[in-house]
Amino acid sequence: MPYKVAFISLGCAKNLVNTEQMMALCRKAGHIVTGDAEGADVAVLNTCGFIESAKSEAIDNILQLAQLKEQGKLKKLLVAGCLTQRYPEDIRAELPEVDGMLGTGSYTDVVAAVEELMAGEKAEHFGDIHRTYEDGERMVTTPPYTAYLKIAEGCSNGCAFCIIPKLRGRYRSRSMDALLAEARGLADSGVQELIVIAQDITRYGLDLKDGSSLAGLLKELCKLPFHWIRLHYLYPEVITDELIEVIASQPKILHYLDIPIQHCNDAILKAMRRRNTKAELEELFARLRKAIPDLVIRTSLICGLPGEGEAEFEELCEFLKEQKLQRAGVFQFSPEEGTLAAAMDNQVDPEAAQRRVELVVDLQSRVMDQWNEERLGTVMEVLCEGFDGEAGCYVGRTYADSVDIDGRVYFTAAGLVPAGTFVPVRITGVSDGDLTGEIDE
Repeated sequence: MPYKVAFISLGCAKNLVNTEQMMALCRKAGHIVTGDAEGADVAVLNTCGFIESAKSEAIDNILQLAQLKEQGKLKKLLVAGCLTQRYPEDIRAELPEVDGMLGTGSYTDVVAAVEELMAGEKAEHFGDIHRTYEDGERMVTTPPYTAYLKIAEGCSNGCAFCIIPKLRGRYRSRSMDALLAEARGLADSGVQELIVIAQDITRYGLDLKDGSSLAGLLKELCKLPFHWIRLHYLYPEVITDELIEVIASQPKILHYLDIPIQHCNDAILKAMRRRNTKAELEELFARLRKAIPDLVIRTSLICGLPGEGEAEFEELCEFLKEQKLQRAGVFQFSPEEGTLAAAMDNQVDPEAAQRRVELVVDLQSRVMDQWNEERLGTVMEVLCEGFDGEAGCYVGRTYADSVDIDGRVYFTAAGLVPAGTFVPVRITGVSDGDLTGEIDE
């Protein structure tokens, strides 16, 4: 009997890909897949459990779905992903509304779990997190012109502040053949912007020991009919000259690189168990900018790691003023249980850490405003994402803007501009971190 299975995905794009795989498995088994939990037989909530705010969001969603159950509008609740992998005992004890759980090693057990729940059985699947299957079909849920390609699962970097290796297992690259087959399918379906993702895409292929590398994979992806190829999370210590040359020479690869550095002070970087020094970061950024003059760099930063005093924080601010990294996600240190950093001495007062976050955000907004103002009068290629009725104009993104995390371009046009088309836009204004303009006829 087909059941109606609703899917809700929280957290990062990597999590979304797992949700899309679970959706495809349920559809293949003959079940009806929906995004609306109301009226469903089973709601599958794929959670993030990385930091405190993600845990809170996951619990809020569980409680909202539990309300639907109470009202008789939902029969069963199956929770998957990082939260269940991290806190199975707590969920059993404190969230009786949850009927079943899938760990991060058991996404492929979703059909069995749904059917077990509907048969009144217990459904808890916690498979080996180091052996997840990554080559299954997906029901792509992003707009038809944009899709993610997850090239690896897990992480072996072991940063002191991060719980991900314990939740997702060691780093495992997918085979080049599987990736190219999936990418061909995405290209054939009309995807124009391919976003290459993993916890760390720069280490792609190193574990396979068959000669596979990110540079080699990108060369092959560039042969497919994508218009843009965007790269997310390149770890600085593994960015080779060959990789820089490929990015610089392949016109499809966007000159936008997401390179999480977290900090620049050598003592803090060492405490974080990062593999770079400040001098190495400066040298890398200089090399990249020499090879790719119009490069836009996005990074991630943590304020308030144990041991970060005013001098270390001031050094970070000076570094950011000098480097002018155009995009940054700035996070307050979260002492996550089970991580090395949570047990460190010299914990920073949370209020002081929050103040530092606000100062860095303010500093970075000035960098972004300056970069935006330098675009005035230029013509930029924009991927149109549709018409914004509220703004009364079209909206889209440039190469410098990734999905859901960066700015946007609001522009006017004399004629119809279908979503998913690329148009030249003359930039005429700046507004709260976004650009405004008009199609350059």
